[in-house]
Amino acid sequence: MSQPHPESDAAHGQVSPDGARARELLARTWAYRLSGVAMIPLSREELDRELRERLDELCAVLVRDPFDAAAVERIGEQVVALGHVAEDGLRRTAEVLGKGLPALPELQRADVGADRIALAVGALATGFLTANRRAVFEQQERMQLSLLKAVRDAKWHLKESETRFEEVATSSASGIAVVDLDGRLVRTNGAIGDILGRTAAELTGTSLFDLVHPDTVGMLRQAMRAAVEGGQDRLRQSQRLLRDNGDVARISLTASLLRDADGAPSHFVVVVEDGTELVLLRNELNRQALHDVLTGLPNRQFFSTHLESAVRRADPAHGVTLLHLDLDAFGMVCGSLGRRAGELLLVQVAQRLKSLLAREKAMIARLDGDEFAILVENTATTPDAATIAAAVNRRLTEPVQVDGHGLAVSASIGVALGTSPDQDPAELLRAADQALRRAKTGRRGQWELVDPSRDAADRAAHALAVGMAGAWEQGGITVRYRPVVRLADGGLAGVEAVLHWERPEGAVPHQRCVALAESTGFILPLGEWLLGVAAGQVQWWRQRDGSAPPLVLALTAHQAVDADLVSRVVRALDRTGLPADRLVIGMPVGALAVPEAADNLDVLTETGVRTALEDFALGPDDLAAAREHGVGSVRVPGRLVDLPGRALAEHAVALVPALREAGIEVAVDGVATAEQAAWWRDAGADRATGPHFGPDHPAGGFPSRR
Repeated sequence: MSQPHPESDAAHGQVSPDGARARELLARTWAYRLSGVAMIPLSREELDRELRERLDELCAVLVRDPFDAAAVERIGEQVVALGHVAEDGLRRTAEVLGKGLPALPELQRADVGADRIALAVGALATGFLTANRRAVFEQQERMQLSLLKAVRDAKWHLKESETRFEEVATSSASGIAVVDLDGRLVRTNGAIGDILGRTAAELTGTSLFDLVHPDTVGMLRQAMRAAVEGGQDRLRQSQRLLRDNGDVARISLTASLLRDADGAPSHFVVVVEDGTELVLLRNELNRQALHDVLTGLPNRQFFSTHLESAVRRADPAHGVTLLHLDLDAFGMVCGSLGRRAGELLLVQVAQRLKSLLAREKAMIARLDGDEFAILVENTATTPDAATIAAAVNRRLTEPVQVDGHGLAVSASIGVALGTSPDQDPAELLRAADQALRRAKTGRRGQWELVDPSRDAADRAAHALAVGMAGAWEQGGITVRYRPVVRLADGGLAGVEAVLHWERPEGAVPHQRCVALAESTGFILPLGEWLLGVAAGQVQWWRQRDGSAPPLVLALTAHQAVDADLVSRVVRALDRTGLPADRLVIGMPVGALAVPEAADNLDVLTETGVRTALEDFALGPDDLAAAREHGVGSVRVPGRLVDLPGRALAEHAVALVPALREAGIEVAVDGVATAEQAAWWRDAGADRATGPHFGPDHPAGGFPSRR
């Protein structure tokens, strides 16, 4: 049965349909956010197309090594070239790409790190600023040409040239000053006064060199002297001017040398563009790209980068402690009180964690949703991991008022200890996450320390689970058939379809296959395939021999609540022709607590399929469930089969007659010995499965009659 092929490498320009859709959506979002704050003379379709091309180029750069920051800067310049894209356009671009790029499937598969995406956002900002600065310089040059002409014509048309100067200088947002060769300001416009916090009258007669920061004034003085002595007629510098209140204004300064009618230097025309807001904006964009907007904490990108440096510089004697937190029952808070209450709770959690670890050298980050991370760079006085984890939960469980509700949450915590500067930071974070998953298993408010042996076992199991789909597609997973035997006479009462995975390291039995597939959700397509193959085989036996034992299939908890369960069963029966009454579907009795599972069981019964309850624990609640849903049989699990003690005997003797009275047959699973088979036969059980009755058979080796 064919499966989707892996997506091609994004570095070669090949993107899967899912990846292409993700890029298209991100490009449209970018265009929508950008068009609201920028003046771009393009239609919406044209802008979508342009930004999609820029996004394709950016993704190609992100997956190439080494990282080409200059190429990303050129992309930023190209975006600015589309129209008038000012500071708001840059801010929107950084917001969209900073959140959208990490979610692109091809970048996730290419393992593009958070630091690289952060560098790309910064490079885009640099490209934006470069393009805007170039536009300003071009405007300045055009303005300077007009000013040069006006000053040169002043020898003959002084009044006209002064009028022109006033018109240009007064309307300009840039600061303009006429400066003599000694650096004295002869004339200024209002804009330069606004930049420096002084009036034009106060500036007239002031030395330009007195307005420049002492650290950089020598550079300006030297450049102006060189121009007068025969160097270039125009100079450009990034400078710092001193405001009236003592603050520093970061500006770009362009000075053009004017000559008189004889060609001798006479004045400079200086144009000043205030770059303070651009610098602040760039710094703010960098901060936003690395911090969570809601809580103000570092985000995953910043935390990952910090983790790398912290591990390298850690004290070898103490190392680092990494805690990965997940808030328990956070979904219940949002579901009952609304998203706003959840967001306010996250802010409170962030504040409490910061106050709790204020005395430690620690970084607290919000990774995603209700997940937080804490990295503590240990010293001789740092508490141990158990103390920190206990303190975190003790602090979080203190009630807090959120929108008039007193809330308290606990956290499940995974803890990893970094003890070597050579340790892989990504592996440390992965290990803490794995420990968190173990801490959350069936519990709340607990913490778990990374256990290397358990971690290795879990990783091996996970690798096995995620490899099932490929093994299935290549034919490595097959269907085998297990005899269901009548205890009274040893005859064949049914055939149970089970999975068998043959691997070089050894065969993986049915229960292990089911558990692995259940952990990834692959059990749904795998289970439908198992049903289809087995139903077709049993129908073939019926046609060959005139009859065949019923097909028995046990569901998992995930299959039991599947919204498409009934449709899957009906499709298999229609496709194979197997009558519904020749199929026995067993559902875990514990799954009936979920309404969807109970509905599935009832509908299957109505369609004519014979239904059963699996994992039947010989208790009154299970008996009530069997009666309520009208099942034809129940099966006692293997864990109870080998417990022929007095308590079990009393349960069996009391329960089996009640089941028989309700018309329900009793089967047992996992019977391994003749003694067990005899005991359950005497207790009144009807059928059994297990090693005692032979191994699981491939279709060709299974006796359809016995």
